[in-house]
This record gives sequence, C-alpha cells and structure tokens, in this order.
Amino acid sequence: MSKKDIILKAENISKQYRLGVVGTGTLSHDVNRWWHKVRGKEDPYLKVGEANDRTTKGTSEYVWALQDINFEVERGEVLGIIGKNGAGKSTLLKILSKVTAPTTGSIKTRGRIASLLEVGTGFHPELTGRENVYLNGAILGMTKKEITAKLDEIIAFSGCERYIDTPTKRYSSGMTVRLAFAVAAFLEPEILVVDEVLAVGDAEFQKKAIGKMQDISKGDGRTVLFVSHNMSTINSLCKNSIMLENGRIFKTGPTSEIIPYYLSSSQSEAMISMVIYENDNLKKLQIVEAKLIDNSGELISDGIVSTSQDFFFEVVYNFKEVMPKCHLTYIIKNSLGEVVLFVDRTDFYKEYFVAEAKTYKSVIKIQNPLLKPGVYYVSLGLADQYSNLNDHKFDVLKFKIEDLDSIRSSRQGDLFLPTEWEMKMM
Repeated sequence: MSKKDIILKAENISKQYRLGVVGTGTLSHDVNRWWHKVRGKEDPYLKVGEANDRTTKGTSEYVWALQDINFEVERGEVLGIIGKNGAGKSTLLKILSKVTAPTTGSIKTRGRIASLLEVGTGFHPELTGRENVYLNGAILGMTKKEITAKLDEIIAFSGCERYIDTPTKRYSSGMTVRLAFAVAAFLEPEILVVDEVLAVGDAEFQKKAIGKMQDISKGDGRTVLFVSHNMSTINSLCKNSIMLENGRIFKTGPTSEIIPYYLSSSQSEAMISMVIYENDNLKKLQIVEAKLIDNSGELISDGIVSTSQDFFFEVVYNFKEVMPKCHLTYIIKNSLGEVVLFVDRTDFYKEYFVAEAKTYKSVIKIQNPLLKPGVYYVSLGLADQYSNLNDHKFDVLKFKIEDLDSIRSSRQGDLFLPTEWEMKMM
C-alpha cells in the first residue's frame, strides 16, 4: 500500500470558552491558572465545563466549543464539514486558520493556509480592491512579483473589474466575497479553508467557485476544507465529510454516508401528510388545506407510500374576489433540498384560469413509479398574475417513498418516468 500524503492533521483539539464575559475568565481564575502552571500541574479549569449544546441552559460558566477533535486530511482532498448551527464548525476553521488558538491539542500542517471565513475577512475597507489583493497575498507569504503575475486572473475571475480601484467599503457583500475567494484560490495556498460565505454570492458565482475548488484539488493537488449547509454542494464536491455535533465529531467517512445522518438528526422523523391553515380574512387568495391521499381519496395518515402505489396531493384554496389570471404550483424537493418535480397548472392547460370568489379544490396524481425511494417535501404556490397577489407555503408536506424493489434504489436520478419503447429488427 502507498503511504498516505497527509497535509493537515488535527490532534486532540479542544476549545473552551467562559460564558458571559470577554476574555478567558476572572483575574482570580487567571492567577489560579498561573499558579498551577508554575508548579507543573494541569490547568484546573480544563476539568470543568459542559458540552456545547446551545438549546439547553447549563450550570457551568465554562463551555467546550470543541472537544477531542481528531482527523487527517490528505493532499488534494476536498473535505466537507457539516453540522447544525453552533456545532463548532466555524470555531474549528478559525483554529485551523490560526485565527484563534486551541485550548488543548495541536494542528500540524505542511504549506500555506488561505482562509475565507467571513465576508470581508482580511480586507481593509479603506483600501481599493487591487490594494487588498496585494495585502492578502502578502499575508499569505507571496512576493509582490508573484501576486502581480496572478492579478489579471484574480480580477477576471471575481468579475469586479469596474470597481477594482474603488475602496472595498463601497463593495456589496457579494462583490467582496467574489474578490476574496478569487484571491484565496489563485494565490495558490496548499490548503484552502472556506466557510459558508459562498452562500452570499449569486448562483452564477457559486457555480464558478465550486468548479474552481474542484480544479485546484484535482488538477493542482491542493486541499480544500469546505463548510456548508447546502447538502447538494457538499455531496457533489466532497468525497469525505466530518459531521460535528455539540462540539464533538459525531461521524466521519464518505459523504454519501454522512449526509443521511445529518439530515435525519436535523429533521423530524414524523411524516406530515396533512396541514390545515386558519382562514385569513385579510388575504384575497389563500391556500387553506393540503393533504396526501390514496386512490380511494383517503388520507395517507403515516405519509408513507410504496413504490407500487399511485398517490395524490389534494389542495384547497380560497378566493375573496374574482382573480382573472391565476395559477397553482406544486414543487417537490428531495432530502438534499433539490427540486425534482415542478408542476404548474399552466404546464397542462397552457393557460391561466379565472377564479371566482369561492373555494376550490385541486387534486394532482403522482403516478407510480415516478419518484425514487426516499423522503420528499412539498411546497405550494398560489398566485394571480394581474394583481401580483400570492400565497406560498414551503415544505408543508413531508412524505416517504418506501422501497419495495431493491433495484430501484440503486439507480441514479430521482425520477422514473413511464415510457413506451419501440424496438425493430434492422
């Protein structure tokens, strides 16, 4: 077996904070720490503190933002780091980037680390975009000649040519992220650390940034540590991932195995097969009820549908006055948040409908075997094109397609469309 080329190694990383104050603690605590240190004894406050569970009120004034974090990253690997808000992701990246020091443990790296942790990190607002490129390059240990050689590529990739000689205090958050990412990616650090900041950029830039991260890992052999709440992006970009929970590593391994654990822990297990909203007299149009029903019109109460079963969505909606140009929309998303089915009434009838001032019921059939086994979420939209009035309900139904055919689960894609095949002997 070939020896692993480890470029970053975290050993027993822990980070402790004292709640409610600025600094590490009181003067008496600091003196106590010093007294133990000069006698060669362990910090007495390392024995106290609670796990970082932001949802509960603890009894200790100390909390462990991270505790006993151990992992290795190989050269050229893109490692995903996922977890709920407050799990310790940003704290870990700050330690890896040497923005803050760990309470215990050590980080061993081989090469330069470039970080993109927050919008505007490392940028001086009074300096122009061009000057900030040189400043960031200098921080990364690059010479002026090396930065100049990459400058045109950085500016072109960022899309900020027109504002490059304008102070960055006049940049939007999206422009700032564009330029900061371009600097971090093109100045060739051995390790690139990217927090959730890419979410600030528009869809076009996010696509460019993800493509660039894939290029620098596969083509240039550089390493990327990537934090995101977008499971689709994590799944496409990262071969392996780490899931943090309450400051500890909950699970590590292939991304395809980690994401289901994360989604199951962050979402309620219960299926939602019916929702009823109170009638709002101030709304001129409103979705008032949505449910999942079977062939006989009965509610599928447990929200579980087999792969051999047709099922239906029934939606009740109400109009307070005549609406001349209406349409109703169904959106079905998979567990990664990706839209797998978008159905609008105009797709079928090629025209909008005129709604009278009354209550309507709409039923749409989902034909077997349209959807792959898994968990799905339904969002609904009701709108009138003339008045711009609308009512949107997001993720109102949650249902599960159960696998009765193991072959179907192994197939790629989310949809299985009924098709007719014609074969002729030539």
